[in-house]
Amino acid sequence: MRNLLFFLLLTPFFANSQSYSSWDHEKIEVKKGASQNTILSAAVLYSEGWSDLAQPLFWKKIMLLSPDSCLINVAATRAVVGKMSNRDWNAQTEADKDVFRDSIRNMFNLEPGAHIYVTTGKNDFYKFTAVYPDLQLGVEAFERYSVDPWYAQAILLIESPGQLKKSRAGAYGPFQLMPAVARAQGLTVNNATDERSDFDRSAYGASRLISRVCIPEAKRILDAHNLTYSENDVWFRLFVLHVYHAGASNVSAVVNKIAPKTGGQDLIRAMWVNSAGNFGNNSQNYTQLALASQLILDEMVHADCDYILKCSLND
Repeated sequence: MRNLLFFLLLTPFFANSQSYSSWDHEKIEVKKGASQNTILSAAVLYSEGWSDLAQPLFWKKIMLLSPDSCLINVAATRAVVGKMSNRDWNAQTEADKDVFRDSIRNMFNLEPGAHIYVTTGKNDFYKFTAVYPDLQLGVEAFERYSVDPWYAQAILLIESPGQLKKSRAGAYGPFQLMPAVARAQGLTVNNATDERSDFDRSAYGASRLISRVCIPEAKRILDAHNLTYSENDVWFRLFVLHVYHAGASNVSAVVNKIAPKTGGQDLIRAMWVNSAGNFGNNSQNYTQLALASQLILDEMVHADCDYILKCSLND
């Protein structure tokens, strides 16, 4: 009887221990005044060196830069070589712009065909303060559907953050789902009803897309190249985001072109500078934006909170 009582007392503890998800140790509670928000930590981005890469650092600058300014940068490396107002840049003739680009190539000993980009500031689009309250909702929703909430946070930060706008391609809602994709994941999208505008339904559709399509397709592509991975690896999550954005066929095309021998950060960085199929500049940028936005969020909450606690009871 005594042994049975001891077992019954311990059973809830062990049951709860088994219920912990593999991402629990990444969750943090951010306390500010009366508000408390659960988000995913960016600590691993620093420990693995993602925070030091030129591409996410470049996009951090763009996300925080006013749209009346632009950064002159080398496309292949995102090295910033100048800054000016959009008014001054647009005041030049096309011939003047070409001369300017040639001068950059000569100055930095670049190939004659090296792309020089002029990228406009986008702090009018990336509204981190506005989207911040939605992050906990996204984390909670994905957890209800047993899907890694890191994807919810990443997508919410870069897909129409804090806004309910329809893209030129027709994507809509907090998770920017295309009509056909939303319908395929169980949402109603017709002339009378568009469930993509409802946060929880949009999260439901996105979480199903991630778990039923993007992750399996990512694994299929990586398995075809005999690459090893863990679903909690940052690089694997970024790879899945590429599938979410560009589609499996385009991701497969660019990976086939790269022909990687190993996965990890090297593969993601190779995807940033290679094109194949419809995997082009926007696709290359997608995970750079995901990293940059996570770094900005991390800096934002650490600069403006009372304290931050780790959520996991295992820590």
